[in-house]
Amino acid sequence: MNIFSICTLCGGLAFFLFGMHVMSQSLEKIAGGKLEATLKKMTSNPFKSLALGAGITIAVQSSSAMTVMLVGLVNSDIMQLEQTVGVIMGSNIGTTLTAWLLSTAGIQSNNVLISMLKPENFAPIVALIGIIMIMMSKKKKRQDIGTIMVGFAVLMFGMELMKDAVSPLAEMEGFSKLLVAFKNPLLSVLFGAVFTGIIQSSAASVGILQALSLTGTISYRMAIPIIMGQNIGTCVTALISSIGVNKNAKRVTVVHMSFNIIGTVVCLAVFYGLDTAIHFSFVDRPIGAVEIAAVHSIFNIVTTLILLPFSNQLVKLAKKLIPDSKEAEVSVLLDKRLIATPPLAVSQCREKTVDMALGAKEALHEALQAMFDYTDKAVLSVEEKEQLLDEMEDQLSTFLLELSSVSLTDSDSRIVTELLHCISDFERISDHAINMIETGQEMKQSGQEFSANAKEDFATLFAALTEISEMTVKAFSSEDTSIAFNVEPLEEVIDDLTKTIRDKHIARLRKGECSPELGVYLSDLLINCERVSDHCSNIAVSIIQISKSNMNSHDYLSGLKAERSPEFIESYTAYGRKYRLAAE
Repeated sequence: MNIFSICTLCGGLAFFLFGMHVMSQSLEKIAGGKLEATLKKMTSNPFKSLALGAGITIAVQSSSAMTVMLVGLVNSDIMQLEQTVGVIMGSNIGTTLTAWLLSTAGIQSNNVLISMLKPENFAPIVALIGIIMIMMSKKKKRQDIGTIMVGFAVLMFGMELMKDAVSPLAEMEGFSKLLVAFKNPLLSVLFGAVFTGIIQSSAASVGILQALSLTGTISYRMAIPIIMGQNIGTCVTALISSIGVNKNAKRVTVVHMSFNIIGTVVCLAVFYGLDTAIHFSFVDRPIGAVEIAAVHSIFNIVTTLILLPFSNQLVKLAKKLIPDSKEAEVSVLLDKRLIATPPLAVSQCREKTVDMALGAKEALHEALQAMFDYTDKAVLSVEEKEQLLDEMEDQLSTFLLELSSVSLTDSDSRIVTELLHCISDFERISDHAINMIETGQEMKQSGQEFSANAKEDFATLFAALTEISEMTVKAFSSEDTSIAFNVEPLEEVIDDLTKTIRDKHIARLRKGECSPELGVYLSDLLINCERVSDHCSNIAVSIIQISKSNMNSHDYLSGLKAERSPEFIESYTAYGRKYRLAAE
């Protein structure tokens, strides 16, 4: 083996890691919101958590990405530590699929069909199909599938390069002497952990071990502890990702490391204990790529079976190693580690925006109720909600802007754009709620009060505002365009109501039935009511835009008002009858 073989080995590793990275990213895009839907099914049932962890890891082809995702979710208080234990165990099982795919490199047969299973034979065909899909297809999803195929081909090409680079090692006397050291299981575990920690990919380190096994110089005695060490080494990525997170998120990494370290200690003790008693005949035989994949799977499955009943004890151990501190930790709305999994980040942003929507609606309803039933408690409650929504809007907008700079699917990109518009509208609704309740506060302090007729008119207007806000939040939360289509007719009715109330006030003012001071309060209230309905209209249009991706919001509103479709007129007329002001 010369310097060129070393360069080829490094190049093969680079191709392998790049192919894995490209595959993982594109698989995440294809999975889309399904990742979120899957995580929503999380329950206290450890077996469901186990299956979900394995399934998601198979989908994204990276246990490290899965663990980083869990750290981010726990740090954002989206998941609890107890929920992650089964997912971590399932993730370790799911990641073994890569080793099985790489084991095809060792296939030897004169049969054409069987030979086509070898990477060097089928990878070029996969790459060609992938490139054709990327270049010829206009659909983003097909392009992503093509990228997955190209990434897979590059990964397999890297495996072939590593296999060719290490093949001369079988004839080197120095390499044979070096392998003697790896008959020490502790040294083998340490080597597997350190090497995997350096390249931060258990799939790549297992792939290199499989490539070395094709030389016929790696025995079961050497490979088994190295594989166990590789599982410990893969925790390095999670360890790095836990820097700067809260204590509960750090405990996710502790659970991951504890699981792999305890599993390694137990399995090594059992394996070498039985070997001492029974003397396994196979331990000094050469191990193949398929056998390495099998050992990798067996180790993770056995470790899971042993430790799954002790999930609560793993959580207690993590809490003991990282105890709670007396100082309050700063809460994080959305952890930036989630950006590494864009579809999950997008769906979580939407969940937080739904929380904003509900908060804005509650603030508005409390403000409307307090206008004629004023209490200091109501003012404090609305102010707290408005401050919280301000903070959420600031953090969400920053997170979404960072998220928009990464590679997103067309659908996710549209959702990010929609959310950036909507969070501003929801925050502004809470601002108007504050303005309204402050108007009520000023009226209370100055001893001013609207006439009975004016109060009756405002009661009708407030009822319409309550319905439009409820309708808007429901349409946004459920992504229901049929509800969103009814927002604009009601918004026009509210515009009519504010105009009529203003005209009636002017008439009372001319008759001397109302004071100019009350006119200022009335005008402020009407302006804020109009603004709230306008923001509801903006949100409804954004919802409709998502369903009609090429639609322009200004063109939609202009067309809607110009066309006056039968459905619009019917809805507008119905709301007009429902919220008719009493004649004076």
